[in-house]
Amino acid sequence: MRVVIAEDLALLREGLTRILEAFGCQVVAAVDNGPSVLPALAAHRPDVAVIDVRLPPTFSDEGLQAAVRARAELPGLPVLVLSQHVEQLYARELLADRRGGVGYLLKDRVSHVDQFVDAVRRVAAGGTVMDPEVVAQLLARRDGAGPLAELTAREREVLGLMAEGRSNAAVAARLFVTEKAVDKHINSIFSKLRMPPSGDDNRRVLAVLAYLDGADTRRQAG
Repeated sequence: MRVVIAEDLALLREGLTRILEAFGCQVVAAVDNGPSVLPALAAHRPDVAVIDVRLPPTFSDEGLQAAVRARAELPGLPVLVLSQHVEQLYARELLADRRGGVGYLLKDRVSHVDQFVDAVRRVAAGGTVMDPEVVAQLLARRDGAGPLAELTAREREVLGLMAEGRSNAAVAARLFVTEKAVDKHINSIFSKLRMPPSGDDNRRVLAVLAYLDGADTRRQAG
């Protein structure tokens, strides 16, 4: 698996490189600033990019902006955002293209190396990996507005777990309910969000997040 890393802190950049290489990955480029991200991705066409949100020169959201542009210029490029911050605007844009292969983890909440490497592999394979705190902040923007407000507390909980990339079985285990109960909740969620259920968990998660991002616009356009 070929990886491009974008991280400005030298120790962390070197640490990520060594961790990934120890697990059999090939780090083909490791850059330390926003303007270098796109050229590195275009030159190497990696299997996955691991990108920090805040990079030089302004340390605002250059990394996440670069990730969004990379997904536009290199359709389907898997991107795992690894940051200390949740930048909602660009995070929602990154997640809303429905093409899978995306993740957003918070650095201080990754407690095990295996957890991180597994996330990189899942995103490279086209999956979705979301930190629960990121999910909570993205969903919070729609509280009390539109179809999302129709969801019950349990349905919102299921939706959050879905957005983390969990399978129906994993959701059931987390909530201590049966898979049949989870199926019922998911069918209800999609019904209330005016979206047909899907058997593909990754497409389903991305569709839900895309809907949350653009529901008001689509409804006004209609």
